[in-house]
Amino acid sequence: MSTADESAPDARPDPFSRRREVAATSARSLLVTVLGEVVLPGGEPVWTQTVVDVLGLVGVEEKSARQALARTAADGMLVSERVGRRVRWDLTPWGRDLLTEGAARIYAHGRARAAWDGRWLVVVASVPEQQRARRHRLRTRLAWAGLGSPAAGMWVSPDTDRLDEVREVLAENGPTDAHVVTGEYHGGLSAVELAARAWDLGDLEARYEEFVGAFADLAPVDDAAVLAAQIRLVDAWRRFPFLDPGLPDALLPAPWIGHRAAEVFHGRHTAWADATRRAATALGL
Repeated sequence: MSTADESAPDARPDPFSRRREVAATSARSLLVTVLGEVVLPGGEPVWTQTVVDVLGLVGVEEKSARQALARTAADGMLVSERVGRRVRWDLTPWGRDLLTEGAARIYAHGRARAAWDGRWLVVVASVPEQQRARRHRLRTRLAWAGLGSPAAGMWVSPDTDRLDEVREVLAENGPTDAHVVTGEYHGGLSAVELAARAWDLGDLEARYEEFVGAFADLAPVDDAAVLAAQIRLVDAWRRFPFLDPGLPDALLPAPWIGHRAAEVFHGRHTAWADATRRAATALGL
């Protein structure tokens, strides 16, 4: 039996949930990338066949593309309109806001990191075990805010400027008991050890290495290939704001592969922008 918490009317499925965002590439994730990278900036509805053609460039079969459209519409991101025998799709206001927020995080990720003053933002919060949906949302939102968990019920970040965002998360998810503190850490671990316990930096490093290996030397031969490469580039990169808390260099292994990965992403994304626009226009986007 579902609890009231799990069946709340405002518990809209979230296409940027942490579990979905860090999952393997799928037709649905590639569609969301196309919506954010091409459809959102264009500001116009798109025909079904156009979406099918674009996703076909990255190996998505027509049936899977159509299923992805239907499921993304069911999430509330898209609305369809029939024009004669054809159907076109437009972003809902909620979908547009969600993609705009996501784009801001994606394209800002990997930029210069501020020097650290040695202070931590610490959250201690508890939600009853039986309220599993609420517990999941709290963990997801705190992770999206860049916090890591070194111990059960405890979340930390070296970025104390996230205090207001954390307060909003706590207010929205209503944990039974929550405490928020900012200040220096005086426990039994070093700052580097605390960071290593709160975030899986080894896994993150391996993911960045894979990203660099896939895109650093990629050289598409024409505009259509560039569009496909740009979609895959952004689709791969948009997972990192969930995985990488943006720790200051003082808390990271040196040298840090994330810096090289950021150079690859921003360099390729800029270099491929003109050809991406040409290819998208040629396909009717």
